[in-house]
Amino acid sequence: MDAMSTVTSLKNSSDVLFLMLGAVMVFAMHAGFAFLEVGTVRKKNQVNAFVKILTDWSVSTIAYFLVGFPIAYGISFLMPVEQILGGNQGYDLVHYFFLLCFAACIPAIISGGIAERAKFWPQVIAGAFFAALSYPLFESLIWGKNASLLQGLFKSIGGAEFHDYAGSVVVHSIGGWLALPAVLILGPRAGRYVRSKSHPIPISNIPFLALGSWILAVGWFGFNVMSAGHLDKISGLVAVNSLLAMVGGVLFALVAGRNDPGFVHNGALAGLIAVCAGSDIMHPLAAFLTGGIASLIFVYGFHIEQEKLRIDDVLGVWPLHGIIGSWGGIAAGIFGYQELGGLGGVTFLSQLLGSAAAIVFALANGFIVYGILAKTVGIRLSDEQEFAGADLAIHNIGAYPEEHVG
Repeated sequence: MDAMSTVTSLKNSSDVLFLMLGAVMVFAMHAGFAFLEVGTVRKKNQVNAFVKILTDWSVSTIAYFLVGFPIAYGISFLMPVEQILGGNQGYDLVHYFFLLCFAACIPAIISGGIAERAKFWPQVIAGAFFAALSYPLFESLIWGKNASLLQGLFKSIGGAEFHDYAGSVVVHSIGGWLALPAVLILGPRAGRYVRSKSHPIPISNIPFLALGSWILAVGWFGFNVMSAGHLDKISGLVAVNSLLAMVGGVLFALVAGRNDPGFVHNGALAGLIAVCAGSDIMHPLAAFLTGGIASLIFVYGFHIEQEKLRIDDVLGVWPLHGIIGSWGGIAAGIFGYQELGGLGGVTFLSQLLGSAAAIVFALANGFIVYGILAKTVGIRLSDEQEFAGADLAIHNIGAYPEEHVG
């Protein structure tokens, strides 16, 4: 009996450590989000990017702890510590930490699209709402306590449940499609489009942008591999598929983007976003192709968004996370088939339905939340504040204070 107890304790400890390490890796990705945005926006908005990401993380932590995680999984921590530990050495707590890192990606993704002209506190409020209610509700329908409702529908229509191993759709597509209404309601930055002519605003710091991409890419292996949840379910296939999808994204972007460093470093992220859904069932070569196609979507989609549709999405989060996240869900329904070297258990129709459901859900939530905020407290800085920059207008200090001395 003692031996069995020891074995159980060791398994629980291993699972807690495994998931905690994954949580820390995904937590580190938020530094990547910050540096990616800081490197893209102008110097007068860099402090705002750093503070915004950290504040959104902190608010999301509380919102998801008190409301979001209980909605998604039916587990509340409003009880004595002895009950919280639950005999499994706090696995539920570290599971919350890991999944919080996913939930907090939602406001971090949106942040990049609305940069340089959005008010601070209205976006914090929107992020809190998404982390507490919108995201956990959809999460519950795909991964959580209410999964049987929507997944049952997908299975009855498409022949299989919707498969999203690590969140191409649940996290990235939702975040990207939530950002689109915010970007549209805000409108373009001053000077971005003048008299029907496009005036691209150059990025401020390529090394910071590259650093953000590298931090995100490294942390992504925690995002994908540790989505197994338990040490005995870890899969080397997920790790290698993530790697090859990232590399596919880089190489396709290098060619399609004509050596542009912004496209190359975002191409790595495009590949990683797309492979999340099917990383546990695809052949590695299919993962490479999935990432490569995702990169092409970003290179050409960013141009169409910015120059044809005239949507001033600063970091291109709608094509990068929204459209490519949807592609990732659909790709799992293509390359997951055994006939194409996959493990099977998926259907194209179910993957298409799940990806489409996320788009509808996110757009409805985004237009409602940002529409209400725009009509009440307002979501855009004044012309004077935007001209001065969010750093001085909101935080009363610039990224390089010594430049203003004397």
